[in-house]
Amino acid sequence: MRTLFLLFDSLNARALSCYGGSLPTPNFDRLARRAVTFDSHYIGSMPCMPARRDMHTGRLCFLHRSWGPLEPFDNSFPSALKAAGIYSHLISDHYHYFEDGGATYHTRYTTWDFIRGQESDPWIAMVKPPLERFREQYHPIQFEDTRDGHRLQGMINREVIKEESDFPCVQCFDAALNFLDRNGEDDGWLLQLETFDPHEPFFAPDLYKATLPTAYEGPTLDWPRYRKIEETPEEIEELRANYAALVALCDAQLGRILDDFDQHNRWENTAIVLTTDHGFLLSEHDWWAKNRMPFYNEIANIPLLIYSPQFADQAGSRISALTQTTDLMPTLLDLFNQPPNEHILGRSVLPLIKGETDKIRDVALYGIFGGAINATDGRYTYFLYPQDMEKRELNEYTLMPMHNRSLFEIRELEQAVLHRGFDFTKGAPLLKIPALADAKRSPRQGGFADATTVLYDLESDPYQTTPISDPETERRMAKLIVSEMQSHDAPPELYARFGLSD
Repeated sequence: MRTLFLLFDSLNARALSCYGGSLPTPNFDRLARRAVTFDSHYIGSMPCMPARRDMHTGRLCFLHRSWGPLEPFDNSFPSALKAAGIYSHLISDHYHYFEDGGATYHTRYTTWDFIRGQESDPWIAMVKPPLERFREQYHPIQFEDTRDGHRLQGMINREVIKEESDFPCVQCFDAALNFLDRNGEDDGWLLQLETFDPHEPFFAPDLYKATLPTAYEGPTLDWPRYRKIEETPEEIEELRANYAALVALCDAQLGRILDDFDQHNRWENTAIVLTTDHGFLLSEHDWWAKNRMPFYNEIANIPLLIYSPQFADQAGSRISALTQTTDLMPTLLDLFNQPPNEHILGRSVLPLIKGETDKIRDVALYGIFGGAINATDGRYTYFLYPQDMEKRELNEYTLMPMHNRSLFEIRELEQAVLHRGFDFTKGAPLLKIPALADAKRSPRQGGFADATTVLYDLESDPYQTTPISDPETERRMAKLIVSEMQSHDAPPELYARFGLSD
């Protein structure tokens, strides 16, 4: 068996024409005609690295931990494949793998290839950047003149990205095609092809923006802040157009892979799994981005397309059953006929495709550490926030005390105690560290906002514009949340934090 696991970042399903979006994405459509499309696929833990920990382990991590590395007790799908004699290779420009909080993911693969230059990847060395030129070149909301943030490094990196072939996304797909050229005829491999795009900044070659003119006439504006809308209508239009241009770049690169599959008839022996870590708000609900606000479906309901020669006869079909990110790990194992172990709580989606069942889960829990516990049963979405969020007990449980760009500070660690562990730590104890409100973890950029418990009926209100009052449904959703928390061995203080009974 051979599998291409194609992972984008911040890909809004509603930007894809195969999901009813208004943007033309002919190559996503082209894959959808061969694949099975999942319409009710949801995120798990947020944002980038927590989502990847869910993908690796088949478990939700946000109930115990914020952004951080894979832990010594974690199961990881490339490690499981390696133990079964199956080769795995990672191609990625996602530079968070090479920071403190992501440093144990890429080494689980047999080999890996890191493409430099995305966002604020500390790549191009420039002691004296041209700050005054940058100030004129970039809109004030994305200009920074200090290295304390990360936008200055992003501007520096862009100084050397000129031609389409310079873009990290393009180089990732170049590397994938080279891998297929060298290894495509051999059996027993998984290639994870991962690009940071269309994550912000929405920086694409001019060719892709040329077809998306706007009325905006100011300096470069393609990097929104994680906040409520403050921009003019022209600025909003420009930001959305730049996102669309970056999606078009991703679509074109996907087309290169599909051309290769056509040319070498890889459809007979190679599976494709395509998804993202989370979506992105593009002014919907008066918000930009993710993390801080309620996790509306623009963030939470994400694309998933799966093709495999073993069910090629299902080409173009759609599945409405509820699935989520934690189901990817057992699905990838299942494609290689490898069973999950007892600590994996996700479920393979292949039985849905094969028609062996019409449901693999009753609920999908999703959220970010310290924020709401969100849940959907496919019909309703429920955003459950704690009262007095900052006053309720919250702890990080970890053996790897790292935030995304830094180690835990001594003031955090000095309050740590040893906790004897959870069922999934396999007997290993953990540090129990009080989660300080000002610790260097997501969401930052102002903290949580609009933190109100609400219920939406997706059947009558698919765009989640009008919360409903339905106490019976809220009680039922709360019971589903408790059941899922129990299966994940959630810490006891979390039940008290949300007013739930375990």
